[in-house]
Amino acid sequence: MSLGPIGISTPSSHDHSKEAELKNGLGGSRRTYSIPPASPSRMPAFASVLAVIAILYFAKEVLLPLAIAVLLTFALAPISSRLRKLGLPRILAVITTVMLAFLVLILFGLVVAGQVTEVVQNLPAYQTNIVGKIRALQESGSDTGIVRRLTSVVESVGRELNSVEQKPTAPVGERSSREPLLVEIFAPSRPIATLTNLIGPLVGPIASLGLIIVVVIFMLLEREELRDRFIRLVGYGDLHRTTEALQEAGSRVAQYLLMQLVVNCAYGIPLALGLWAVGIPNAVLWGMLAIVLRFVPYIGPVIAAVLPLFLAFAVDPGWSLVLWVAAIFLALELTSNNIVEPWLYGSRTGLSPLAIIVAAIFWAWLWGPVGLILSTPLTVCLAVLGRYVPQFEFLEVLFGSEPVLDPKERLYQRLLAGDPDEATDLAEEILEEDYLEEYYGKVAIPALLLAEQDRRRGVLTAEQMEQVFGTAITLVSNLEEIAREEEEEEEQEDKTADETPLTATKDEGEGDEELPDGTGKTVFCIGGRGPLDDASAVMLAQVLQVQGAEVVAARHSDIASRRSRDLVPNGANAIVVCFLNFDSVRHAGILVRRFKRMYPTTRVGAVLWSENDEDTQLHQLPEADFIASTLTTAAREMLSDAPPPSPVSPRRLRIRRPKTGTGTALKAPSGPPDRPHGPE
Repeated sequence: MSLGPIGISTPSSHDHSKEAELKNGLGGSRRTYSIPPASPSRMPAFASVLAVIAILYFAKEVLLPLAIAVLLTFALAPISSRLRKLGLPRILAVITTVMLAFLVLILFGLVVAGQVTEVVQNLPAYQTNIVGKIRALQESGSDTGIVRRLTSVVESVGRELNSVEQKPTAPVGERSSREPLLVEIFAPSRPIATLTNLIGPLVGPIASLGLIIVVVIFMLLEREELRDRFIRLVGYGDLHRTTEALQEAGSRVAQYLLMQLVVNCAYGIPLALGLWAVGIPNAVLWGMLAIVLRFVPYIGPVIAAVLPLFLAFAVDPGWSLVLWVAAIFLALELTSNNIVEPWLYGSRTGLSPLAIIVAAIFWAWLWGPVGLILSTPLTVCLAVLGRYVPQFEFLEVLFGSEPVLDPKERLYQRLLAGDPDEATDLAEEILEEDYLEEYYGKVAIPALLLAEQDRRRGVLTAEQMEQVFGTAITLVSNLEEIAREEEEEEEQEDKTADETPLTATKDEGEGDEELPDGTGKTVFCIGGRGPLDDASAVMLAQVLQVQGAEVVAARHSDIASRRSRDLVPNGANAIVVCFLNFDSVRHAGILVRRFKRMYPTTRVGAVLWSENDEDTQLHQLPEADFIASTLTTAAREMLSDAPPPSPVSPRRLRIRRPKTGTGTALKAPSGPPDRPHGPE
């Protein structure tokens, strides 16, 4: 494919008049921007968001148990429904589900508490190994400032522990007279105070646990009633949208919690077995902590790995145990991330990775460690709210994983920014599944139509249009390799079809949708009125080249400079003029007539770009041999085997003569124009 000489288009008189209108009183140019209609201020919505955050923060003692209860209701509702289908009454199914779930949680907590107590009791025994390893590093020649500081810290901790143990046997000084007062305060002679001090810290968690259990039971019992009340409260005017929101929120949260629990168990149980096999103390504890900590996005797995690694460092005098533990975690992470998670649930949360991290930070600041664990399901609920409630659409934009811009909008944004590299990356992602013809027809040409809309609104300057054109040309050049691969594929398919003609006719219905073969044909593509039209002509030219045709592309400025006569190849089968502006129909007719006079035996047509073929019926060009509005239609017409049109007869001239005395005008005779006429 050859591209004609690239010239700078001369501004037309219409452009000069438009620039003159943009001059201000000081004589300088001032860019005009499209001013959207007045929209209501966002300050009330922003103030509402701040008020909600303040309520969540200051009322967390009440809202946190309710949030846990709601999420547990989402998670346990499928189990309760399954028990009801088995024939259990509603109350019995709900109570059985809740009791089993909380019994598992309580047993889990008791086991973890017991294991933690055992680890704490064994910590002093690991002090010698830690100090010995650090001293071994010093003796091996790695005596850096960090090692010295770490050694001093460990030794100071050891001295403090020894001093605390030896403190009761130290000689009693002036302060010792105060010690009996402390012993007197905590003496068992006041059992009520001692019991209060022991039970007081447990009252809050026990009360919260009881409240959560009661709320979950009542939510499961009155789930349908609560659903109807919620619909009546917030979505009575749109039952369909509200029902979809509730169903999606419930299913996404329930699937996330259930599948995450399965994934975590598939990670924690093999971890405990592996750590037990290599000799790590309290392997059950680290497996159970991994199950819980992996609910915390990104941070939890790191914490779950650091604790066993540190214990391996403390337990073993050598380094082999540390390496074994690191290998176990590496193998489990690779297996979980690449096999188990994609197989079980993939990315069903519908949240972007950055949104998950930001949400974890926000909820951890708001509600502490419990908020960190609940961050993902709570953010899922917010994303669903933003999808179905227009006032909260920004939540879906901020947290959702779906692209917020269409491919054509993303491409136009990259063309406007002059970034052909990212535009090429986006194109290659689409071309992994689609052909070049589909990409240009569904993405690239619509992106140029967006640019044309901005040009008509007056917000796209001449420099920006040239930048869009230059970036588009670079994009087409970057896709040249893909075009050659498709061209070779087309040639291979043609050879296969020639060798097996009988089987080739079986898919006759599918063959109607393919572009015709362009081998042996020569075509000429040129832009109509501006750089954007030139870019569309180059894209069409590359698609025609893939079909095997010899293609020459030129810019619109070559028409004004009369250089198109030298650029059109001899014996061209088709000539097409490309326009992105539908208001250019009259100008298209003029150019088509001009090319028809210059090349009377060549098919000449126009493309008025649109996203569908229906718009072609709105415009008629009697002078054109064909008119198209999509890339596929234009390529079919240009590669068509239709016979060339008959030569156009020269137009007759109408000669006006002075009026006679009777007031009538004489007209030229209707005979041939080259025949001389004498006096009557």
